[in-house]
Amino acid sequence: MHVDPFPDPAAALPATIEWRREQDLVPYRAALEAMAERNAAIAEGTARELVWLLEHPPVYTAGTSAAPGELLDPRFEVVSAGRGGRYTYHGPGQRIGYVLLDLKTRARDVRGFVHALEGWVIATLAEFGVESWRAEGRVGIWTRDIDGREAKIGAIGVRIRRWVTMHGFSVNLDPDLSHFGGIVPCGIDEFGVTSLARLGHRVTAAEWDRALLAQAPAFLAALDRPCPGQAETVPVPAADEISQ
Repeated sequence: MHVDPFPDPAAALPATIEWRREQDLVPYRAALEAMAERNAAIAEGTARELVWLLEHPPVYTAGTSAAPGELLDPRFEVVSAGRGGRYTYHGPGQRIGYVLLDLKTRARDVRGFVHALEGWVIATLAEFGVESWRAEGRVGIWTRDIDGREAKIGAIGVRIRRWVTMHGFSVNLDPDLSHFGGIVPCGIDEFGVTSLARLGHRVTAAEWDRALLAQAPAFLAALDRPCPGQAETVPVPAADEISQ
């Protein structure tokens, strides 16, 4: 009998955080509804924080800054996501990490949270031999594509309600990259989109999740420190305040 040697999340995460991994595709609207309910429960102190890893059936999602002209070919369902950012694509082969954490217990630094989230993805990609980075003025995670040009391998989109985070990141393990052609991904048309598979790295969802979990302690530790060079005092976010 095959036993998946996935490590116990309790070894990397405090008991206040639930680590949930989905084997099946989760419809995007269902995930949005579940996130909203969990976000409210965390804010009320009636539920644990959550790191939720999953994949969606093909869907285009529109952030709060999405421009109509950036939806080029709506071949899939288009859903208003309620997060920061523009249009993005989700589908099989792309690993999603929804991160619902209570920042009231941490540094209360929205920029710091986004910076730490980016760092978590970058550190995990490095475990598979992929160098990636942040790019000034461009949201997301970037790397060098097979043609030598910069390309996007991961997306970041975050919403904050009452200091509790929603949404999170996506990373392209092996999605159908042609599906990104229906939109201008994140409003940036001068750069392409790539994946771990395109770069020659065959990584399963379980392998990605395992590596991500191993980097979780460093990610959580970073949330206790203000973002380097960007710390600021801000009021508690209102119900609809957006960060990206």
